[in-house]
Amino acid sequence: MAQTPITTHITNSGKNGRAPGVHHLSISHHSVVDYADPEKYVDSSQDRDPHQLNSHLKLGFEDLIAEPPTTHSFDKVWICSHALFEISKYVIYKFLTVFLAIPLAFIAGILFATLSCLHIWILMPFVKTCLMVLPSVQTIWKSVTDVVIGPLCTSVGRIFSSVSMQLSHD
Repeated sequence: MAQTPITTHITNSGKNGRAPGVHHLSISHHSVVDYADPEKYVDSSQDRDPHQLNSHLKLGFEDLIAEPPTTHSFDKVWICSHALFEISKYVIYKFLTVFLAIPLAFIAGILFATLSCLHIWILMPFVKTCLMVLPSVQTIWKSVTDVVIGPLCTSVGRIFSSVSMQLSHD
């Protein structure tokens, strides 16, 4: 199947025979994405947390370790500690993601697919059914309350209203 890659060109500087300040935008679309080389689709500068879900994890060495001006370690110790922190955080994270990211993504996909299916096919029909039946239940409950519970509470209230207590200090 023939593929045409997506290309976007914006010219603004007199190139291609256009006057400076004149914008030209050309876009071509493709019909099939080529997944043979996934590395060419990875953008290392891409924001992988656009909704700031894990903004609390953006901690650096200075956020965790801070020496007040009156108490400083040797400069070499500080530099080595900082370097070791950053390197170990980077290497251990990469190591753990190699072994955990794909299985956990698979498990999360199964979990969310299951929850979505249950929500769509069981929970929402049940809720809609309850909301549809609720006016009838509300009418029946009001009748039961007016006929049984109301008079019962009134009678119990009248019984206890005649009770009087006197405290004596003997």
